[in-house]
Amino acid sequence: MFFRRCYNDLMTSSHSQSHKTKVTLIPGDGIGPEITEAMLRLLEAARAEVEWEVRRVGSDTGRSSGDLKHSAIVSSIRKTRVGLKGPLTTPVGGGRRSLNVSLRRELDLYANLRPVRKLPGVRTPFKNVDLIIVRENTEDLYSGLEHTVVPGVVESLKIITERASTRIASFAFEHARKWGRKQVTAVHKANIMKLSDGLFLNSVRKVSREYPEIEYREVIVDNCALQMVMRPEQFDVLLLENLYGDIISDLGAGLVGGLGLVPGANLGEQCALFESVHGSAPDIAGQGIANPTAMMLSAVMMLRHIGQEPVAERVEKAIHQTYKTGRYLTRDVGGNASTEEFTDAVIGMLK
Repeated sequence: MFFRRCYNDLMTSSHSQSHKTKVTLIPGDGIGPEITEAMLRLLEAARAEVEWEVRRVGSDTGRSSGDLKHSAIVSSIRKTRVGLKGPLTTPVGGGRRSLNVSLRRELDLYANLRPVRKLPGVRTPFKNVDLIIVRENTEDLYSGLEHTVVPGVVESLKIITERASTRIASFAFEHARKWGRKQVTAVHKANIMKLSDGLFLNSVRKVSREYPEIEYREVIVDNCALQMVMRPEQFDVLLLENLYGDIISDLGAGLVGGLGLVPGANLGEQCALFESVHGSAPDIAGQGIANPTAMMLSAVMMLRHIGQEPVAERVEKAIHQTYKTGRYLTRDVGGNASTEEFTDAVIGMLK
């Protein structure tokens, strides 16, 4: 099957471990450079075989227009095929379009992958959260296709296609099979948006028949939100359209302690871009108190993608052990450690 082959191609690195793998690095805005530096220190201590090609977003790379089509960033990722990104600021209610959306669209990074897993030692109302959220990344309302009809009236276009819906469904089921997951739940609002969400559901249903060993369920998006804050353990892999996925993935992060603890990836047939999914937090930038965990765990995902599983395993275990001891945690999770102190602690846990 075409989509199964594409999934396996994008999840299996073609890079040799006998030499360093080139990776495009985008430090980002606000606290981005600080958490990027922490991640770099950790990966260097872990002896990751990575050669970084640093690209910054500036006025000459789409900062003012939001258009990255001809930028050095896109060219670099197309060349390396792998990127790691800190947070990029997006204006609210005006200004240029989101650079994050522009990157995903330009590189056709159609699958947004967000593992949501509780870290040891982090206090939350939930004990055993272990979800994988798969979000379609190229269309739907989140694409920002809007125009003014007449003054005071704005129209936003929700585009759903069978091709994109089938592609993301195949990705979700292949990912579930690869990692031994038992259930995929499609999240929708087809009771109201019968054509658009109906097309999404019908596409997913067709794909689900090819995976009889995986339980397939459906849930309306508002009920999904309700169920996640009541019994999140009932879900395994959640499959969503773009806008629903953006909202539900942040809700999922809230179950395990916040966006500062959750990694993310945007995957396509040619390229992959891993990222810390939280904001740029300009209010604390430069103070040395930002939590670099999301950036570090995104790097772990990146290392697995390029075939450096042993290093990824060591780094992930060191992060978990640091949280388990609870001595050097940052303020957002109840500690008093600085970014540097937390990073030192994680490096000290490497084995």
